[in-house]
Amino acid sequence: MENFVFSSRAKTVTGGLALIGLVLLVASYFVDGGEGHHMRFWTNLLHNSVFFIGISFMACFAYAAFTTAYAGWFVQFKRVWEAFGMFLLPGLFLMGVIIVGLWTGAHHMYHWNDAEAVATDAILKHKSAFLNPVWYTGATIGFMGLWYFFISRIRQISIDEDKNGTTAYEHHARIKKYAAPFLIILGFTTAAVIWQWIMSLDAHWYSTMFAWYASASLFVAMTALTIMLLIYLKSRGYFPGINAEHFHDLGKYLFAISIFWTYVWFSQFMLIWYGNVGEETIYFRTRMDNYPVLFWGNLLLNFIAPFFILMRNDTKRKFGTLFFASAIVFFGHWFDFFNMIKPAARETLTHMTHDAGGHGDEEHATMDAAGHGDDHAAADDGHATASHDDGHAAEGHGDDHAAAGHGEGHESTRVFLPYKAGYTIPGLLEIGIFLGFLGGFLFFVLSMLTKAPLEPKKDPYFEESLHHHT
Repeated sequence: MENFVFSSRAKTVTGGLALIGLVLLVASYFVDGGEGHHMRFWTNLLHNSVFFIGISFMACFAYAAFTTAYAGWFVQFKRVWEAFGMFLLPGLFLMGVIIVGLWTGAHHMYHWNDAEAVATDAILKHKSAFLNPVWYTGATIGFMGLWYFFISRIRQISIDEDKNGTTAYEHHARIKKYAAPFLIILGFTTAAVIWQWIMSLDAHWYSTMFAWYASASLFVAMTALTIMLLIYLKSRGYFPGINAEHFHDLGKYLFAISIFWTYVWFSQFMLIWYGNVGEETIYFRTRMDNYPVLFWGNLLLNFIAPFFILMRNDTKRKFGTLFFASAIVFFGHWFDFFNMIKPAARETLTHMTHDAGGHGDEEHATMDAAGHGDDHAAADDGHATASHDDGHAAEGHGDDHAAAGHGEGHESTRVFLPYKAGYTIPGLLEIGIFLGFLGGFLFFVLSMLTKAPLEPKKDPYFEESLHHHT
């Protein structure tokens, strides 16, 4: 079979999932609507939008990297990565909704978007040149638009090669002229938007390794989804030339980048722990104290499971085992982004509740040792006082470990937050919305696969891909 046929059954399943996910997303808007912030809805939208947009631009990255490196083994299924990349357009619409909410004040996910907080917080004021709605909007629209231009142009040339090309390198050379600069552009711009979209949720915190960490997570998720989709398509009679050798290579990437993700996770954790700077350690302390299922489950799903399943060579060649491992790590890295986003959003809620004089559930938290119930900074941003006056800024360079209760002679101010549905762990709403986004993503990708031959037989590396052997 050369052309993909999107069956009515597949349309029903993926479209049905997308519709259910949309209904659940709307439902999450009203679940916490009585609290006036709708934070659960907005964080669910941000979480899933960024996750699937990340899969999209990581497919673009892999496509550009392998093309630039004269790789041939992936050519048979390059249409799949092209289709992943084209999701950037609906992804831009999803981020547009978040941008509108940012400008209108419809959501409060980002503490730096609160003018009063910025005016009274020296750290937020210092970062305001980068953390502001103008930069957020410009980076999102500008960079995503640039990515879409490159991947759509590459796909256009690739399809034209099927129609008008020969087995010579003319079209391939044109693709490389776009792929090489695209690789560099992606490398720099994705870091900038990851800082804006995700890291700035913890507005006082930063990590120089965060972009590497999030990118590795997205690359593994993209590889896992590629494996599962190819196994499904082969089961339907497509891609007859893809064999155990190709899955072995994809499995090696799944295994290797999972180990790299763990290396970056540990390096980020170890350096911040070793530095013992309150503004940095609070990120991990908050998650270890109040979200242990997220913190330790992250390692279980994304390191321990793929390590022991995929360590053997033969497990990378067995479709059932490889599909199972891919499903675990795909969900695991969605879980990873939940861990990045939800605790940070809850800390912002604590700030909002406290600054407004309210009494949210975070204010009923119990504390160990000294029990200073008014010191919200221990759970929020690691500074010495709960107020956001300029007093902490004079000492806010990270040298004063008392800012987070560190150092000798200081009482502990560790805060333990109560369970909160949709934040402490993913709830049924979050799982349903995730499946809905997955259904929508697959519906879009499978629709794109119908628009061009699945096998780019005029690609000069197609024969190499057919005879790939490891």
